[in-house]
Amino acid sequence: MTTRVWDYLPEYEKERAEILDAVETVFRSGQLVLGASVRGFEEEFAAYLGTAHCAGVDNGTNAVKLGLQALGVGQGDEVITVSNTAAPTVVAIDSTGARAVFVDVREDDFLMDTSQVEAAITPATTCLLPVHLYGQCVDMAPLRALADRRGLAVLEDCAQAHGAEHHGAKAGTLGDVAAFSFYPTKVLGAYGDGGAVVTDDAETDAALRRLRYYGMAERYYTVGTPAHNSRLDEVHAEILRRKLTRLDTYIADRRRVARRYAEGLGDTGLRLPTTAPGNTHVHYVYVVRHPRRDDIVERLKAYDIHLNISYPWPVHTMTGFAHLGRGRGSLPVTERLAGEIFSLPMYPSLPFDVQDRVIDALREVLSTL
Repeated sequence: MTTRVWDYLPEYEKERAEILDAVETVFRSGQLVLGASVRGFEEEFAAYLGTAHCAGVDNGTNAVKLGLQALGVGQGDEVITVSNTAAPTVVAIDSTGARAVFVDVREDDFLMDTSQVEAAITPATTCLLPVHLYGQCVDMAPLRALADRRGLAVLEDCAQAHGAEHHGAKAGTLGDVAAFSFYPTKVLGAYGDGGAVVTDDAETDAALRRLRYYGMAERYYTVGTPAHNSRLDEVHAEILRRKLTRLDTYIADRRRVARRYAEGLGDTGLRLPTTAPGNTHVHYVYVVRHPRRDDIVERLKAYDIHLNISYPWPVHTMTGFAHLGRGRGSLPVTERLAGEIFSLPMYPSLPFDVQDRVIDALREVLSTL
């Protein structure tokens, strides 16, 4: 039996009737674009987080892009973020005309090293963009204080942190704007692409709604600043509404999987995930670390276990971002992690026997290194 890091089919079998009912609800509604399902999800997701506003968009990359644009970030600006992230974070910054400026991450939890941020600020800096990575939050208090002192905006990339908390506040409520992805693998995932941008500021929300709809305030209204079509689909929104009611259950199941890994692998040479002080971890992915990562991943294939690496190529080393001028050697922790980290299977419906196969195989492989 082939084992991969993610599989939606067990969950679909359990929720199939409700997922199909969500599709039927939309198809019989009489409105297929920006209808009751999108409005309902926006209201319910904002209520879950504790934010005033939520605008559904078509994917997580555009959630970051539109969030930046709604904050006024554009050509010639600089946005401080990390390179240990999925490329879409930086793709979104680049697409606004702004320039990504990288700081390194911390050794213990792989999150933005906020102590490096102030030194990276220049007169062109307009926004700080922390990435809440792998299921837990960046240390936001010093970042928020720095932003307030220097007059900078803060956009949280929450694509991997639905439901995560930082000192009791949910990810997405700690900055000026927050961007979410609902890609199927996410803690709250649709059955296709989807995203959202949340904020407490009414003017920013109004700007987001224009930006996702060609720059129009309403249908066929005069375009102010031209923008693209970036709307959340009604079907995905209705599916997300149903799944949102189970989000806390999904998170509890992910934590159960994480505990079983910790119990089964705690006495091996693997470096297991840590939870930063003040955080509650939702374990979007379960990322472990070992200096012989490549050997381990390759040997596990003999057990028909195929794992991912999140992420093998830091963004600043990619040829598409050579214009940012940060070559190899500039972010030592990020680059060291890229050669050592890999992800174990993690999803709420991961069967115990499949997880045990992974644990047993890992223990066997590690014993031979």
